[in-house]
Amino acid sequence: MRIGDLAARTGLTTKTLRFYEDSGLLPAPPRTPGGYRDYPEHTVARLGFVRDAQRAGLTLAEIRSVLALRDAGHAPCTHVTGLIHEHLDDINRRMAELAATRDVLRTLAARATTTDPAACAADDICTILTPTRP
Repeated sequence: MRIGDLAARTGLTTKTLRFYEDSGLLPAPPRTPGGYRDYPEHTVARLGFVRDAQRAGLTLAEIRSVLALRDAGHAPCTHVTGLIHEHLDDINRRMAELAATRDVLRTLAARATTTDPAACAADDICTILTPTRP
C-alpha cells in the first residue's frame, strides 16, 4: 500500500510515517518499479502498536528497542515489563514531588490571603513568596 493509503488508514501524516521509517520504528518498505514506497499490510498493526506504546508512556527509543527484540525473533515481554516498572517508579516519584509542591502552594495561598500589599516595603519583592524572617 502506498504511503498516502497507510496514512489514511492509521490517522498519521505521511511526514510522520517517513519520520518513523527514518528513526527505525518502521523498516524501509519495498519500492514499486516507479520508486514509491509499498508498505505491506502488517505495517498497520505495527503502527497501532507504536500508538498504543506511546499512550502507555513509552518513548520512541523504548518502542524501537521493543520492536528490535520482536524483529530479531525474541518475545519482548521481560523487556516491556522492565520498562513499565521504570515508568511507574518515575510517575510515583513525580507524584510525590507534585504533592510536596501542592503543600508549599497551599501554604503560600494561605499566606496570600493575610498579606496586605500596602504593608510591603520597597525593598521587598514579594512577601508572599519570601516572608519577613524574625
